[in-house]
Amino acid sequence: MKCLEIKNLHVSVEDKEILKGVSLTVNAGETHALMGPNGNGKSTLLMTVMGHPSYKVTSGSIELDGQDVLAMSVDERSKAGLFLGMQYPQTIDGVTNSDFLKAAVNAHREEPISLFTFIRQMDKAFSDLGMKDDLAHRYMNEGFSGGEKKRNEIVQMKLLKPQLAMLDEIDSGLDIDALKIVADNINEMHDANNMAAVIVSHYERFLEYVKPQFVHILVDGRIVADGGYELVEKIDAEGYEWLKAQNVQFKKEEAPVRVSLGSCAVNQKGRKNGNG
Repeated sequence: MKCLEIKNLHVSVEDKEILKGVSLTVNAGETHALMGPNGNGKSTLLMTVMGHPSYKVTSGSIELDGQDVLAMSVDERSKAGLFLGMQYPQTIDGVTNSDFLKAAVNAHREEPISLFTFIRQMDKAFSDLGMKDDLAHRYMNEGFSGGEKKRNEIVQMKLLKPQLAMLDEIDSGLDIDALKIVADNINEMHDANNMAAVIVSHYERFLEYVKPQFVHILVDGRIVADGGYELVEKIDAEGYEWLKAQNVQFKKEEAPVRVSLGSCAVNQKGRKNGNG
């Protein structure tokens, strides 16, 4: 990957406009933080880039190295190097974690990975994330704690080796030790593979670990401020009230639009995804 370019993106969910002209450029090796109040479109942006069918692009474009991402299926986007670590990882009854991971890896390969090689890579990923061995052989995310589900998303990232990882509140539900472990693994992937990342987070401590070079604040479906890490520190100290002095209009509090994975999920009873 050389560049992901989003231009003037407008997106609706159930006929309600969520994104209202977002433009963002992410180059190889860059780490971007996407911040803003809940319910203002951060998750919508990541879901749209990944191809969730409930998010309708009404105008604008998304290009990956000059290729039209909106013309790609979800699996084509994944094979092109895009990865989404989900805010609410799904539970899939009847499919073991290891079988799911092996199928995902093979979907990215011309020839199936050997069992020995896969087990070695999976075991290392589990060890790197400090996860219990038995989680590999249980149904995917079934009975996992919130933190285990989030670390399991990073296991997938490590095995798939994406060029751009989009991580949606991957830090929520993690204790202090797990927070550092997850951040260390993201940084390791960045250093080893020149992986780019777009990270949605509300927590200064986590962003201090991953140290984004670029920070964007999204309010009411628009990016209203861009900067460096100093924006993270300002938000941590002052919240978002200072934006009102700059005539940024905040949306009125309302129930968030929610969509499920629908036909994309093996388990139709999985948790729903919000538009954080």
